[in-house]
Amino acid sequence: MFGHRCNAPPVTNISAVKVLLTNDDGIQAPGLNSLRRALLAVPGIELDVIAPDANRSATARSITTRSPLWVEEIRFEDGGVGYATDGTPVDCVRFASLGLVGAEPELIVSGINHGANLGDDITYSGTVAAALEGAVLSIPAIAVSQQSMKREMDFRFGRNFEFDVSAAFTARLVAGLGDHPISPGTLLNVNCPAVAMDELAGAVVTRLGKRVYRDNLELEEEDETGRRRYRIYGMEPSYKQEPGTDFAAIDADMISVTPLHFELTDVQRLEEMAGWDLDALIGEPAAVAPDRAEE
Repeated sequence: MFGHRCNAPPVTNISAVKVLLTNDDGIQAPGLNSLRRALLAVPGIELDVIAPDANRSATARSITTRSPLWVEEIRFEDGGVGYATDGTPVDCVRFASLGLVGAEPELIVSGINHGANLGDDITYSGTVAAALEGAVLSIPAIAVSQQSMKREMDFRFGRNFEFDVSAAFTARLVAGLGDHPISPGTLLNVNCPAVAMDELAGAVVTRLGKRVYRDNLELEEEDETGRRRYRIYGMEPSYKQEPGTDFAAIDADMISVTPLHFELTDVQRLEEMAGWDLDALIGEPAAVAPDRAEE
């Protein structure tokens, strides 16, 4: 399936499947609507849309626990219906799993994000977070992100995007899930370079690359009370140039597809810690050093 140009006719071997489409750029975002139209053209898909009512980029896996959430029915230009909420991308997935649009979705598709989500950046991404929620719920999921026409290799927000290639590729990927199913608990993180279909070098399975952040503490202003305003993000980040990574694929004009899961346990460390006598730490508090006691 991967390693070839994605200009073949659409695959139509998927059986009926209920799909939730969401994002973090907002329900009116061009990326989401491009993907919505592409998915609607795949036979057998029952598509529901639940997305934030405004931009929720870089919200990661935040959820709304301290207040109820508003939901509004939205009608798209083609007459289709979606639901906008003042919650986060993860909230949107929870809405679907709890029955807002009927039965629980069988596939989560999040995107198309306005900007790439590569390497360590995925830990901040609301787009990837929505797909990760699918993995937590044992629902197969796909996160899709598009590099801007500036061809940046970082998360800074670009202004101009073309979504035709990434939307078409994702629709074919979904259509082919009958032959290439995604295991429960797994998500595919898809990133598309900003090139036309005839310039695309192919598509490849990758691993996450390593981001190199270059943030600085910059004082921007100070008011009469002594309160200070700082900028701590936004410096141009870089990345480690290593073969086989999502960064390398995008740099080579290839679509990157990275399988991810939510298992965070360090299994090797578990074995190393097996000999720790943690029971010995339970009991009387450790003695306080004399100089500290006098304080």
